[in-house]
Amino acid sequence: MRGVASKGNTIAFGQFALQAQDCGWVTARQIEASRRAMTRYIKRGGQIWIRIFPDKPVTMRPAETRMGSGKGNPEFWVAVVKPGRILFEMGGEDITEKIAKEAMRLAQYKLPVKTKFISSDKNPELKKYSKKSQEEVKQ
Repeated sequence: MRGVASKGNTIAFGQFALQAQDCGWVTARQIEASRRAMTRYIKRGGQIWIRIFPDKPVTMRPAETRMGSGKGNPEFWVAVVKPGRILFEMGGEDITEKIAKEAMRLAQYKLPVKTKFISSDKNPELKKYSKKSQEEVKQ
């Protein structure tokens, strides 16, 4: 995979996000494991948005089969991730930067790609894309 993410590279829903630093495939199981790790850490305090979806099927042939006779069956699904892509977002009134950073750190361990914690508060150019700031501009 070449290039950087042109879509899904800005914070849209929450205040904090986990951004991919390199490319790779993230399986549905890895996404779910990351989501569970974050949810268990923040308990009922905030909200988590999953910004990637596993829409690419990966096929595999059964073990010890001869060559030919068609393509294998889909075994699992992956999301193709490029550098700059936002994987998860987190927000809520009870979520501080310290809590969000620790929850995202737990999620990082479950993912096969290198990631970075970003905040819309520290990146003013990202803040203009958030829902809350768009409503403030309209008023």
